[in-house]
Amino acid sequence: MTTAITEAPPAEQKFVRGLGLLDSTMLVAGSMIGSGIFIVSADIARLVGSAGWLLVVWVVTGVLTIVAALSYGELAAMMPRAGGQYVYLREAYSPLWGFLYGWTLFLVIQTGTIAAVAVAFARFLGVFTDAVSPTQWIVPPITLSRGYAISLSTQQLVAIVIIILLTFVNTRGLSLGKLIQNVFTSAKTLSLFALVVLGIFVGRNAGALHANFANFWTPTTVSPITSDLGFIGAVTATGGALGMLIAICVGQVGSLFSADAWNNITFTAGEVREPRRNIPLSLLFGTGLVITLYILANVAYLFVLPLDKIQHAPDDRVGTAAMQVMFGGAGAGIMAVAIMISTFGCCNGLILAGARVYYAMAQDGLFFQATARLNSKHVPAIALVLQGIWTALLVLPRTRNVSASGAVTYGNLYSNLLDYIIFAALIFYVLTIAGVFVLRRKRPDAERPYRALGYPILPALYIVGAMVIMLVLLAYRVQTTWPGLVIVLTGVPIYFLWKFFGKKPLPA
Repeated sequence: MTTAITEAPPAEQKFVRGLGLLDSTMLVAGSMIGSGIFIVSADIARLVGSAGWLLVVWVVTGVLTIVAALSYGELAAMMPRAGGQYVYLREAYSPLWGFLYGWTLFLVIQTGTIAAVAVAFARFLGVFTDAVSPTQWIVPPITLSRGYAISLSTQQLVAIVIIILLTFVNTRGLSLGKLIQNVFTSAKTLSLFALVVLGIFVGRNAGALHANFANFWTPTTVSPITSDLGFIGAVTATGGALGMLIAICVGQVGSLFSADAWNNITFTAGEVREPRRNIPLSLLFGTGLVITLYILANVAYLFVLPLDKIQHAPDDRVGTAAMQVMFGGAGAGIMAVAIMISTFGCCNGLILAGARVYYAMAQDGLFFQATARLNSKHVPAIALVLQGIWTALLVLPRTRNVSASGAVTYGNLYSNLLDYIIFAALIFYVLTIAGVFVLRRKRPDAERPYRALGYPILPALYIVGAMVIMLVLLAYRVQTTWPGLVIVLTGVPIYFLWKFFGKKPLPA
């Protein structure tokens, strides 16, 4: 007589392992490349004031990113489960630390980034039509307080439509989401490569080369770096070694954000074939590819534009300024298409991966239990929808700024939240890499198909480097570090409320 199986199969077995090495590498690279590489070099150049130090900022970002990826490879091979970094923090420290990461990811890191990238898509779509505009109101701004409002412009509507569309696509199964990711990541990687080749070999001009390379290491015009703490004086990159160190650390906010989200592949570990091999390799290949392109893109900017043109590019759109030098008026349109491709693919990767963390949290009884279920297509559809709803809501609130003349301008609330969370994201990266050391001690006999390259020196250097950056940000970016800590700490009472009132974890 045949007996029915009453015990639920392991949740991980319900996923379809449909991501190979190429797919995983595309997810790493596609989640990293958004619009930042075309914009943030302007602010970095204003901080450091020379071509050489601009490249140093990007090299530092590259070293930190690749060392971190190599360290994560050990954890990914050791624990190839859906949820990735959430699981690593839970196992290295406690469920509280895993929850704080997942909570912050849902509250702003993942969702705020998706919202920002979706609006970037809509902003560059506006290059081709006046109908898509931040001031073409469907619902005019409704003032909530002196500093905040809520609105719906055509630009915001396009961003929300992109979020809804890609969320729906990813509920239809991994194959469709993977296809979109591979196509758009390939297209934007080729676009970035084309920018590099055109800038270095076609658009190079003698004036820019002389201006940038004659005084390669000498800072000229720089922005002062001030602190809200009265006992800390302002510094500049021209103020000796300490001033340059502080400028490089503050500059990391833009470059690290542009190179972030490489860890998203760990969230999807339950859907990667041969994860113990393919996740570490995809982390290495993906981050190596993108960082190489990012550094070369900045070399291309320096071949085309004098540093002062990079520093003062209209709206900080350095990529657009470079393309306009090479192609005249058509340059803006060419760059707009490239950025739309880039942001669309980036949105897809972030949406696909983020929901897997909320699924893993729910499996532990630390998130809405409905998000712990997979649909008939073997994806966490409810987690995807919940993520999509919150992300769309983040598009609506606006910051409200009143000038001395009484003119009112509006910004995006999530942009402020993203500034706040950069510091917190660094904390979680440091904790996760420190987890390599912790787990080597706690579980010395655990199977480790891949061991972090350069252990213990390289992971330790990352921790030291990241902590130096965090200390500088604590001193000189007070308004965007302490609020970040507050956002993370809001998860502490939520964790204990969930533990007390939430349902028990699902069987594993």
